[in-house]
Amino acid sequence: MASVVRSEADQRVVGNLPLELTSFVGRRRELAEARRLFESSRLLTLTGIGGVGKTRLAIRLASALQRVFRDGAWLVELGEQTDPELLEDYVAVILGVRPVSSSDPLHTVIDYCSDRSLLLVLDNCEHLVDAVALFAGAILRRCAGVKILATSRESLGMGGEVTMRVPSLTTPQQQPREFEGLAQYESVSLFTERAASVVPGFTLTEENKRAVAHICHDLDGLPLPIELAAARLRGMSAEQIMDRLSDRYRLLTSGGRDVPSRQQTLRLSIDWSYDLCSPPEQQLWGRLTVFSGGFELDAAEGVCGQDSSSTEVLDLVTALVEKSILIREEIDGTVRYHLLDLLREYGREKAEFSNDYVELRRRQRDWFEALVVRAEAEWISDRQAAWIARLGREQHNVYDALEFSISTAGEARSATRMVGALYRFWLSGGLLVQARYWTDRALNTEDRELDPFRVDVLAIDAVNHAMQGELERAQALVDESWLLANALADVRSRGLAAWGDGYVDTFRGNFDTATAKLESALTLFRLDENLLHVVIGLDTLGIAYFLSGALDRSVECNEETLAITVPANEVMFQAFALGTLGLVGWLRGELDDARDYLTRSLRILDAPMNSAWCIEPLAWIAAAQRDWKNSAVLLGAAAMYWQKVGGRLAGLPGLSPHHDTAAETARRAMGKSAFDKSFRNGFVMSEGEAVAYALDERRSVPGSSSTEAPHLTRREQQVAELVARGLTNRAIAEHLVISLRTAQGHVEHVLTKLGFTSRAQIAAWFVSTEQETDSRG
Repeated sequence: MASVVRSEADQRVVGNLPLELTSFVGRRRELAEARRLFESSRLLTLTGIGGVGKTRLAIRLASALQRVFRDGAWLVELGEQTDPELLEDYVAVILGVRPVSSSDPLHTVIDYCSDRSLLLVLDNCEHLVDAVALFAGAILRRCAGVKILATSRESLGMGGEVTMRVPSLTTPQQQPREFEGLAQYESVSLFTERAASVVPGFTLTEENKRAVAHICHDLDGLPLPIELAAARLRGMSAEQIMDRLSDRYRLLTSGGRDVPSRQQTLRLSIDWSYDLCSPPEQQLWGRLTVFSGGFELDAAEGVCGQDSSSTEVLDLVTALVEKSILIREEIDGTVRYHLLDLLREYGREKAEFSNDYVELRRRQRDWFEALVVRAEAEWISDRQAAWIARLGREQHNVYDALEFSISTAGEARSATRMVGALYRFWLSGGLLVQARYWTDRALNTEDRELDPFRVDVLAIDAVNHAMQGELERAQALVDESWLLANALADVRSRGLAAWGDGYVDTFRGNFDTATAKLESALTLFRLDENLLHVVIGLDTLGIAYFLSGALDRSVECNEETLAITVPANEVMFQAFALGTLGLVGWLRGELDDARDYLTRSLRILDAPMNSAWCIEPLAWIAAAQRDWKNSAVLLGAAAMYWQKVGGRLAGLPGLSPHHDTAAETARRAMGKSAFDKSFRNGFVMSEGEAVAYALDERRSVPGSSSTEAPHLTRREQQVAELVARGLTNRAIAEHLVISLRTAQGHVEHVLTKLGFTSRAQIAAWFVSTEQETDSRG
């Protein structure tokens, strides 16, 4: 005799999944991935922060799979259940079974499910995670026909479990460039649809697109707060909602009466996550808000772990990842963590309430000051490329550290120390606008003590202003640097003042005085035995002698730079030296040698400043060899780079005649219309595409001619065009309305058919074939 029975009414019902009352927006990729994972596992847990849409995704997936299970799909909502002892009994009630006599509810459920095929959807498990794990394990071990789909802010942590993090909806940048493409973002579609249900006739327009994009971006693409924001349209415009998002926790409080209490307001949703954390996890959550733009484990240990061991910090970080508070990302082998803005704001409020937030910011400043100083010390080494990458990842944190030093009385020396150490990083990436911004601010603090690092900043700022044509301001900064250097009376400070002075004279065109001052600076740097400054001095001297026409001396300086940097496997100054040698070859009429130096430089360092310096003379060489079209494209690509770094030819007007001659001869030979079109083709290239084109990779393998284009299918040609426009695989999938995996497959097929190894080669090939087609036309 069966130990359980089922009511007659329930026998006619196969499942209890609710009907959807609102539209289901987006999530095509997530649904496909979840379905794929569920095919090979009997337990799939959808994880993610509260409000990200785990429940809706789970119900949609269960609805799609319901027909596979003979005995239906059953939703067990655990959000309002607080007693783990009643879990099995609650599931039994949902399934419509009752124990005979005083049977154990777990055995009742197992007996009922043992010979059935059904799907259990256990929703909102995070506060009962231990009990749910025990229950799920018992069911799956005894009931072969049962599968379990769980949603939780953290995984169940049991054998056989497959987890999938539910990401935020796709979200636009705050300032969308185009109105037409805005609706493709899932967060915008969600806001628009929910807004139309509140304000009939609401549509996305040119007038409200900025506000809608800002709302979706500022709410991290999370469905819950976006729906709460849309509900506010009953009494506000989209623009007013956007303006009040700075107080989002008070604004977003209009959840429907039919939603769980924890989702009635944005704050309640995050309170729920906070309460699930242990006190040490809550404390670390608050401390981690001191980071901007993410952080790596060593930073968390150094800044937030002053009263914990490194193992304890790692364990707490891991726990916060598992509870969906932190998002873990791995890029090129580096693991990085970040908080969504909503969670960061919430955690910061908690941290500031503890009254130690100022000290936390000081520790953050100290740690990142030490980081940039260490990067400077290892700049002339094989660690340079790694430091460029690390500082690139840490820009937001470094700038927060600078802001603290500049805005806090008595901390100016830290600001000047950091700015001096960061200049090489800014220079390598062509970030001259940022360099000027921070040097100006560091110099404008009220602290004016005898700070040796202030000389660094004065010299750097003088060069920045001279590079942008502001020679009077540059000279004033040089004069101030000399006053301070003479007061400090040390070799290092005088060398830096002489370097800045000579460099400014170079921009003035006073090459005789420039080279004399720079030679003096180099001598002082050698006396100071500072290898980085020696290399900087040689690099600058090489440029000054090139511009003065003393080409042999320029070659000597650059060859000495290579003698230092090549054995050390340094990147930036090695590339700069090769680029200058390419310019020397150009002036000497040795075009093949010049091209060889310039392309070698590009291959070593394709950062904006170096790319601009190399692609520009490659355009001159192409024009000199009557390769008009390539010259026009390269001039356009160089213009793109010069725009990024803030000025054509980096403020050296002596090189302008070479540029003008190349442009004028190419324009006359091609005609204005054809020249302008080719120039535009170069100007709209991405950085990777421009470098690939300049290196002539578009013709490096078979398949680079447009005559071979028919080997690509129509869809592959579309994909090649989208790659050339700079779209990622995910963006291509969205644009063509195909799965991410299909888009990846198309890109791989294009690479294989054309014999290429990089997306940049595809882009350069596409531009080249388009030009050839235009020529035949």
